[in-house]
Amino acid sequence: MAPKFLHGAVAAAAIACLPLAPVPATAQDVPVDFTGIVEEMTPAVVAITADRPIEEQPSIEDILPNPFGREQEPDRGPPRGVALGSGFIISQDGHVVTNNHVIQGANTIDVRLSDGSTRSAELVGSDPATDLAVLKMEPSEDLAVAEWGDSDTLQPGAWTIAIGSPFGLGGTVTVGVLSARSRNIQAGPYDNFLQTDASINRGNSGGPLFNAAGRVVGVNTAIFSPIGANIGIGFAVPSNTAQEIVRQLIETGSVERGFIGVSLQPITDAISQALGLESTDGALVADIEPDSPASRAGLQAGDVITALGGESMENPGELSRAVAERSPGEEITLSIIRDGETVEVDLTLATREVEQTAANAEPATEPDGASMGVAVTGLPELLRRELGLEEGQGVMIQRVQPGTPAAEAGLQQGDVILEAGGDTVEQVEDLTTAWEEAREQERPVLLRVARGENTLFVPVETEQG
Repeated sequence: MAPKFLHGAVAAAAIACLPLAPVPATAQDVPVDFTGIVEEMTPAVVAITADRPIEEQPSIEDILPNPFGREQEPDRGPPRGVALGSGFIISQDGHVVTNNHVIQGANTIDVRLSDGSTRSAELVGSDPATDLAVLKMEPSEDLAVAEWGDSDTLQPGAWTIAIGSPFGLGGTVTVGVLSARSRNIQAGPYDNFLQTDASINRGNSGGPLFNAAGRVVGVNTAIFSPIGANIGIGFAVPSNTAQEIVRQLIETGSVERGFIGVSLQPITDAISQALGLESTDGALVADIEPDSPASRAGLQAGDVITALGGESMENPGELSRAVAERSPGEEITLSIIRDGETVEVDLTLATREVEQTAANAEPATEPDGASMGVAVTGLPELLRRELGLEEGQGVMIQRVQPGTPAAEAGLQQGDVILEAGGDTVEQVEDLTTAWEEAREQERPVLLRVARGENTLFVPVETEQG
């Protein structure tokens, strides 16, 4: 199922000489209701109408179908060519935060305030990678302004309050708790969503998620639902991410991110075993971009990046976000594991001009035979030149036998095997040797494979089924 875009007072009395029972701090912090917060914050929340060509769709739909602003039922939804969303005012200069997919491709953008008045707005800048955008309407001293809160201090179980315009119904308030942190919903390379069970639906996109103090701790962005409506699983961009993106958009109209030029893979149990690692923490370098900071610093495919600037990196997503949060031109130090040894590599970040996504490999599963299960041939010269390979390097998979370790590992016809067990593959015998050695040592054999424009590592199990 794909995510879709979209108390009481406490009283006590002492009896005889018995001491009072302590009242948990959490119970003392529970509000009687949220009317005060809603009354104060609702004027800072706006409804957004974006008029755009119907053939233009937000790019995020390719990953998360049915965003809040998308028409799903034309007979009951917004008019064709019109996207509905929410936003919130962050300054009396007229700056409004919303989602990129609400306004992307819009010809005109209108903002409706809580008093019913409507103002036109212009796009200041947007960031598709985090699905955030900033609008600008006429400044006014009487504009209500929402203040940012600290999303890092918000823990599961804390109150969350969503105010927005679901289905065009402005000023709608829903309340729930933070369900989880750091959710990866495959929306982009910097996924780090807050999950809430406060009811949010289509039209809530871009609206604020408040904490119990009335501060913005998230920007509502997506829902997970089989029916396109709320089922208690909503996602918001954390305020500590959004605030920095918004700042850059206001100052420059765009976002600059640090870039090192690598494709990364998570380290599975099989990959960890094949490389002799002690854990699955870190990020495996699957490929290096030519003339990139990583290339110039000497990083190699097969390196495992475990830390940046002394801070441990548990997975590719954490590393990607840490790099992106740094500025181009900044010097960083990466700790990597190479051939069983830990070394440090210094490099200077460049500007990320094109968003990169991590290469993904199918996980290996238990095989049912001693044969790897592939038929390979030498590479055609034209393909060798396109891949930039030296003469004799690499073999191509012509056939994958069903039910074999190769099939279970996700190898495909047309894949080009570049390395096996860390050694270059120039002929079938090289692949066979690496396979047999891995079988003798009862560990997976790690293949480096070229597939289309991507290069990835694929662990193939060797144990008998």
